[in-house]
Amino acid sequence: MHVPEIDEYRPKRSGGGRLWIVGVVIALFVFARSIAGYVVEVEWWREVEQLETWFNLLLYGVAPVAVAALAAFAVLWLTHARALKFAGIRLRDYPAYLKLASLGLLVLGALVALFTVDTWTVVRYLGGREISGEAASWRDPVFGQPLGFYFFRLPFYQVLLRLVLALSFVAALLFWVTARFWQLRGQLGGFRGPVELDLRDLNLSGALESRLLRVALAIFLLGLAVSYYLERYDLLAADHGFMVGVDYVAQNITLPLLWAVVAAFVLAAVAALLGRLKIILLVGVVLIVKTIVPSIVNRVYVRPNEISIQRPFIERHIAATRAAYGLVQRTREVEFPAVLEGTFNASAHMPLLENVRLWDWRAFHDTVTQIQALRPYSVFADTDVDRYRIDGRLRQVMLTPRELDVRQLGDARARWINTHFIYTHGYGLVMAEANRITPEGLPVMLIQDAPPKVQTSSLKLTRPELYYGEVTHEPVYVGTAQPEFNYPAGSDNAHTKYEGKGGIPIDNFGVRLAAAVSRSDWNLLLTGYLTPQSRMLIRRDVRDRVRHIAGFLEWENDPYLVLTEEGRLMWIVDGYTTSAAHPYSRLLDLEGFGRINYIRNSVKATVDAYDGTVRLYVFDPADPVLEAYRRLFPSLLQPVSAMPADLWAHARYPEAIFRVQAEIYRTFHMQDPEAFYNKEDLWDVARNIQGQGARPEASTPTYIVASLPDRNEPEFLLVLPFTPRNKDNLIGLMVARNDGDTLGELVFLKLSKNQLVLGPMQVEARINQDQNISKDLTLWNQQGSQVLRGQMLTLPVENTFLYIEPIYIQAQEARMPQLKKVVLAVGNRLIYTDTYEQALAELGAGAAVAKTAASPGEKPPQTAAAGALQPPPDGTASAKTLDTIRFHLRRYRELASQGRWAEAGKELEAVEAAAGRR
Repeated sequence: MHVPEIDEYRPKRSGGGRLWIVGVVIALFVFARSIAGYVVEVEWWREVEQLETWFNLLLYGVAPVAVAALAAFAVLWLTHARALKFAGIRLRDYPAYLKLASLGLLVLGALVALFTVDTWTVVRYLGGREISGEAASWRDPVFGQPLGFYFFRLPFYQVLLRLVLALSFVAALLFWVTARFWQLRGQLGGFRGPVELDLRDLNLSGALESRLLRVALAIFLLGLAVSYYLERYDLLAADHGFMVGVDYVAQNITLPLLWAVVAAFVLAAVAALLGRLKIILLVGVVLIVKTIVPSIVNRVYVRPNEISIQRPFIERHIAATRAAYGLVQRTREVEFPAVLEGTFNASAHMPLLENVRLWDWRAFHDTVTQIQALRPYSVFADTDVDRYRIDGRLRQVMLTPRELDVRQLGDARARWINTHFIYTHGYGLVMAEANRITPEGLPVMLIQDAPPKVQTSSLKLTRPELYYGEVTHEPVYVGTAQPEFNYPAGSDNAHTKYEGKGGIPIDNFGVRLAAAVSRSDWNLLLTGYLTPQSRMLIRRDVRDRVRHIAGFLEWENDPYLVLTEEGRLMWIVDGYTTSAAHPYSRLLDLEGFGRINYIRNSVKATVDAYDGTVRLYVFDPADPVLEAYRRLFPSLLQPVSAMPADLWAHARYPEAIFRVQAEIYRTFHMQDPEAFYNKEDLWDVARNIQGQGARPEASTPTYIVASLPDRNEPEFLLVLPFTPRNKDNLIGLMVARNDGDTLGELVFLKLSKNQLVLGPMQVEARINQDQNISKDLTLWNQQGSQVLRGQMLTLPVENTFLYIEPIYIQAQEARMPQLKKVVLAVGNRLIYTDTYEQALAELGAGAAVAKTAASPGEKPPQTAAAGALQPPPDGTASAKTLDTIRFHLRRYRELASQGRWAEAGKELEAVEAAAGRR
């Protein structure tokens, strides 16, 4: 008898366990970077206190496609099962095939969902259900649907329809392929051995005998019927050239024909269920009629009488476009009775005149770069214009942050420790009054140097470090054993250690490992500088930071810096909601925004320059798009009332939306349909000469501190002048208000078409034609120097306009512009002086003869401006009176140079009084 060995009773080890281990190791190796990236991502969202928002983003990005994929899989699985039953195949006889087929159907369902479902369209639909405010109150004049229908519901219905059409087509194809495959397999004996295949054996029409296939065809035809039903709403966005929306032909011809097409497809669906496929040909006939008839009616009846027939439809287009671009609410159109020879009392407008911006941002930026860049790696990337209360008065300032660019470190940037541990942040800012110039033609600084020197008690800077800004590199590690470079101090450097709460703690080895893997930077594991207090700072560019948190919004590409009352530096970034679905509204194709016909500046974000804290504030709660997002992300967006008062004081109307509205308004200021149709009164943005050279270019929106014609108090305004198409005379001025409760109000000053008022380019022409100015400009543009002409300011004052242009001179090699001359123009008066104070003195006292650029044969003006010095009849003047005038003018210059404008204004009044006595 055989006695088995002991080893025969031992169970044989399977290699499956080892394979699983190998598989897991390989998977970890392949996906290690992605896993590590998720770990870092979780920590970053925890840093910005928005983990809930991140989880919602993940859910919204996956859930709609997942639900659609499961629904598609269920439909395809049932279709596949019916096909097998039709072919006489039992599923339980092929268990292996069933598993493989189920996996394939799941993949096919996921592909159908991915190609047809737009996740954000579904998510916005969920957030925009039963929305109130503007979306509910506005209704289109054709179908009576609210705005929310076009923003949220209609796009969702279109996605749903796309999914149904694709699924019905794929299901029908799957049924036919599966059924015929198994039928032919049975007929041909499983394809064993040589097979001769006759195409007649395929019986391509045989599968149509199935009821399921007829149902799928009927569903597809019903889907097409729904598609043409929804196409009615597309007529609201049809561009006819002279207008957008439903026109006469669309309302009276196309809409009825679309109903006929819908009825034809419904009839075809019923015919498909009954197996009467020839009736489907009726659809083709109706589609041909729908294509031909509208164009015939348009050519024969509408075109010859277009303006009278289309008039009510043009009115709808104008009204909808103005509403969509925010040109209806909080907007005033004012007839401004400006005249060419208008005059004003300079002393009565000292708050305006003392805040005139003499520093063009280009000139200021170049000058500051030369005199305040402490090291080559200290850079001033951008210059902003803002206003601050200084010594109790609203003052306009220029400011630019001093950031750090490691690309300028030279060979030192190749050392890992320099770029990650030492050179981690920028330092401080430069601030100067926008209207004050030193005797040398340089800015009068309010904040300068490092450590910062603050020249006024109205400002303080307690936390000058800029770890978050516009010029950044990453990652950087702070709170380490290595001191960080702060600013140069003589032959040595001053150092600092981070004390903020920003960044991701990396005291945990797991987080450090994840950071090293995600960035392929193994130095992070090997360095000995990290401590339990160390943190990793990433996404330090403020634009990337807010876009990562709220990428569903459009963000301004030019953030600006604010100095708070506590002395901290804060960035403000403007956010926008846009859409291309507003009925009747004109589409614009804009860089950075894409194709839009609706825009709102609904959000403003603040980013702390030291610790990176981000807050998003709602500035337009009536915006329907933003209301939907507020429902989707309840912890992300805060009401504007939660914004600190010192930040609210620096909120402003952004240039981006202002430019968009200006582009629309220059056409849509015409509200009469006939004038709009004929484009009788098109406007252009006024041109002027700025920068180097003498090439005219469109004016850019300009922030100024000024007073509106019907206001006395100065305020922070954003202005842009308009001229008639292909002309240079002034026709209008667009103004956005920025202070307090007036933030966001638009005022349009519309000039009379019967009164010529000089535009900026015409004033530029007079400057070029003036012999003294032309001679100086020609001389300065030689011998290694260049003339830099600042942007001309166009300021409404009483019943006229004041034009101011600073002229700088700079060397060709070292770009450091210095103010050389100032030009003021009022009516036909042209004032050209060395300093702004001198120009004001001449403006206030008047001139005996106005400098003009008169054409040959043109007589000089016979009447002088009010307040101008008039020579007495005998050609002599009282010596005592002239001495008095000279004394007060000298005192005015002294006081103005010291910034004591109130006292300087009194000196001007004394000059006028002395001139009046004469």
